[in-house]
Amino acid sequence: MDGKLSRAVTLVQQIALNSERPVRIVAIDGLGGAGKSTFAALLAPTLAAQLIHTDDFASADEPLEWWPRLRDEVLKPLRRGEMARFQRYDWRHRILCEWKEVRPTGTIILEGVSSSRKEFRSYLDVSIWIETRREVRLKRGLDRDGEDALAQWREWMAQEDSWVAAQRPRQGADLVLSGEE
Repeated sequence: MDGKLSRAVTLVQQIALNSERPVRIVAIDGLGGAGKSTFAALLAPTLAAQLIHTDDFASADEPLEWWPRLRDEVLKPLRRGEMARFQRYDWRHRILCEWKEVRPTGTIILEGVSSSRKEFRSYLDVSIWIETRREVRLKRGLDRDGEDALAQWREWMAQEDSWVAAQRPRQGADLVLSGEE
């Protein structure tokens, strides 16, 4: 297990030992192209965790203000020990599509931009911030989305900058990891 993964697993296990909650919710946050999804995909099987993506809630029309639905449909029920249900957003067709269920047991990883936002912090047990230089993130984004997406990425990065200035997610993180190693 690499150092980043080991540090995250140790932190989550320590929280679990000291918690009476049936569910531990771990946010993996960072900006677009930081490496959040990649890290979450490595961490989830190690912790036998259920994985929720903020991209299943965000939309082209609501790239940052989608959060009440995730809070109300997922975080609140889980904290009450209840099954959570939500409809996943389909970015390609721009519609809500299939229903997903999240069991109120074990560890749940909430992965994506703004997953550790102030409005969620009281529901989270652990917050991990993935720090990655802007030029690396932009290159990853364009490698994934194509060069035609440059204007979109620049606009998105400006929105993220405003969000980070207001929310300060890195400062609220329990663990900060590099997305470049």
